[in-house]
Amino acid sequence: MLNPVNPDSDALNSSLSSKKSLDNPNFYLNRELNWVRFNARVLEEALDLWHPLLERVKFLAICGSNLDEFFMTRVARLIKKINKGSSEKSMDGMTATQQIEATRKEILSLIEKHAACWRDELVPALAKEDICIRDFTSLPSKQKENLRAYFTKLILPSLKIPKEGFNGASIENLHVNLFVQNGVMNADGCSVLDVPTEKFGRLIRIPRGSYDPESTAEVDSIEFDYVFLEDLMANSLDLIFPHEKSLKAYPFRLTRNGEIDIVMDESSDFLASVQKSLKNRKAGFPTRLEFDKRMPLFLREAIANALALPHYIVYEVDGPLGLVDFWQLLKIDRPDLKDRTFLPSISPLLTPEANLFAAIAKQDFVLYHPYDGFEVIIDLLKEASQDKHVQEICITMYRMDHKSPVVDALIDATQRGKRVTAVVELKAKFDEENNIKLVSKLRKGGVNTVYNFPKFKVHAKLCLIVRKEKKGVVRYSHIGSGNYNAVTAKIYGDIGYLTAKPEVGLELEELFKMLMTGRQETEFRHLLVAPKSLKREILRRIDREIRFHRKTGKGYLAFKLNNLEEKNVIQALYKASMAGVKIDLNVRGLCCLKPGIKGVSDNISVISIVGRFLEHARIYYFRDGADDEVLIGSSDLMFRNLNERVEVLFSVPDSQLRRAILENMLTIHLHDNVKARRLLSNGTYERVMPKEDECVINSQSWLIQNRGIWHERRN
Repeated sequence: MLNPVNPDSDALNSSLSSKKSLDNPNFYLNRELNWVRFNARVLEEALDLWHPLLERVKFLAICGSNLDEFFMTRVARLIKKINKGSSEKSMDGMTATQQIEATRKEILSLIEKHAACWRDELVPALAKEDICIRDFTSLPSKQKENLRAYFTKLILPSLKIPKEGFNGASIENLHVNLFVQNGVMNADGCSVLDVPTEKFGRLIRIPRGSYDPESTAEVDSIEFDYVFLEDLMANSLDLIFPHEKSLKAYPFRLTRNGEIDIVMDESSDFLASVQKSLKNRKAGFPTRLEFDKRMPLFLREAIANALALPHYIVYEVDGPLGLVDFWQLLKIDRPDLKDRTFLPSISPLLTPEANLFAAIAKQDFVLYHPYDGFEVIIDLLKEASQDKHVQEICITMYRMDHKSPVVDALIDATQRGKRVTAVVELKAKFDEENNIKLVSKLRKGGVNTVYNFPKFKVHAKLCLIVRKEKKGVVRYSHIGSGNYNAVTAKIYGDIGYLTAKPEVGLELEELFKMLMTGRQETEFRHLLVAPKSLKREILRRIDREIRFHRKTGKGYLAFKLNNLEEKNVIQALYKASMAGVKIDLNVRGLCCLKPGIKGVSDNISVISIVGRFLEHARIYYFRDGADDEVLIGSSDLMFRNLNERVEVLFSVPDSQLRRAILENMLTIHLHDNVKARRLLSNGTYERVMPKEDECVINSQSWLIQNRGIWHERRN
């Protein structure tokens, strides 16, 4: 059974047990700073020589993507508070202005490290592998001519040549732009060119030999030699502006508010309201302005003044802007520079040749992706679509892949006469347009599509298949932490549970009815559902653990989740620690709980794991002797998850599978001493190092090597 990883002192300071005492701002870590430090841990992976080279490039692209989202969402909210004159403070006692100042300080250091990682580490390493990122000015004359011919033929006709002058409203979110200077000392007499990366990619491969502008054939290229598109454009200004002389160009990039406010009236269709609101995102107020370091100071000031931007959202970058565009390099066909592929495990009982319904009716199964194949879920839905005994399928959808085999199976089931309902969350952030297209496709395919949830998000990951059998109606349930996305199932660590237990199926059926009608009155016995009861039930279980510990001295909690931010839950964990309960937390992202406070949280250990796969599973363990409980499902312990979303956690009923989850998943992660970092009480992280005579454990590598072990343990 699971053992505590770091047993600390049982010190209990009773004078701190009151809620008033636990409101002390010094007991909490700042959410925004915590997020920035998470991105620093991602950067460490880009610097880690253990990863194949192109995977290191991937981590740097993730750094850029994460930072973009931070400015579009978190900084946007702080700016709104500042503009409203709000005096609201964070849990740790900081105002919005103080949080922007604190995060800016760490972000300045972070973007310097991003640039150094690219310039000093990745570019030289890529060059050694014949993947060369060139400066246009350093190329031989013939290659320059070939590139300019390519530019003239393919890129120039697609450029939008702007009128003279600076129009801030026309600058699109996250687009790299060129500020073209014509000698004027302000922004009025200059031009701004949008760099068309969406059409041509950020990196342009250098043509081999002479380029024939009359040819329509694809451009042949030197193997993996590139120039940045903005670099090519900056050196082709005479082609863009043939009547101008002595032009210079400098890259810059604007980030805008990505939060959308959905305005509804009684007659509004929610989908139409979301579509209308998305248009406002393109014109959202600026939240960050990035300059190339080489841009003259007077031009920076001219642009910032023209956009009326405060200094605290202006950043200088000594390297390429828009690191997220480095994902393009992952398309290079160099498997030797990428992670080795592996075949996910599939239980022999869950192969396409087997009768999946018969197997699940006989026993429950736990699936841990990507170590277990997501094909099991796809095959189950395909079998359900073709099985004449299946009457109904219900499923939730949050972020779906573009060519989804799940969607195809649902449409096929509808066409075969089955009742199919898809609960689609339109407001999945930055996936709204994809989900609108998904609704259209499902509707055209005949699927009953439910999406009208203006006041909350449906984040639960649920699927129900209703089948008429000889003994009556049987309900097959799948409850998990991951989206039904065949692409992300290969790179996200997610847990799911398959069962035909009637008590679970009946509750899941009732929950789907509630989602279809908008009711939230019902409470369940086997499902913990937010916002109705999940938070209360988590707090009740923590309190139960305190009582168990006082009786036995053996209380123990272990949670694995993405984010921990909900204040009442943190306070409950503090009280458990103060009562002597040992607590191990594996929190991938932000954690506002501060470990190591003497007399308050010195029984709590927090680690974060950042590795090859995105840790996305949620597992909650409560050690209560004979009543040990494991919860799995979709919910983190954040205010939004517990109060503003439909989330589901599920108490694992099968004792053998509970043990498998604890011993072969949760314990392995908690003992990681390769990719884990331990959270310190000052909010920083340090790498967990193997102790003398201790086994070296990279939890993700261990799970790859031992995939499927949780299936083999069953008698």
